[in-house]
Amino acid sequence: MKGKGKDNLHRPKVFGSTTVGPKGQVVIPVNARRELGIDIGTTLLVFEALHGQGLVLLKVDTIEQIMGMVSQQLAEFEKLMKGYKSPKVASEKGSDYE
Repeated sequence: MKGKGKDNLHRPKVFGSTTVGPKGQVVIPVNARRELGIDIGTTLLVFEALHGQGLVLLKVDTIEQIMGMVSQQLAEFEKLMKGYKSPKVASEKGSDYE
């Protein structure tokens, strides 16, 4: 049974191949576009991968979602840190940490 579980995160899927044209353009295989929801007008960000040996294309919408999640987690972490008293500071004040 093939599902979208955690195991699929570590197994890259091969959609086919493409060739760089004279203007530096590549065609994304149709099955990849369909499965990944890449339509005409979809903006992709291009990142270096594998120490300069390849590229990664990510949809801008995906990057925005990731940034939103990271921002939310950082805000939660900040709240935790504000309520945290370090043992050293607490021991200097004569607390139960000694």
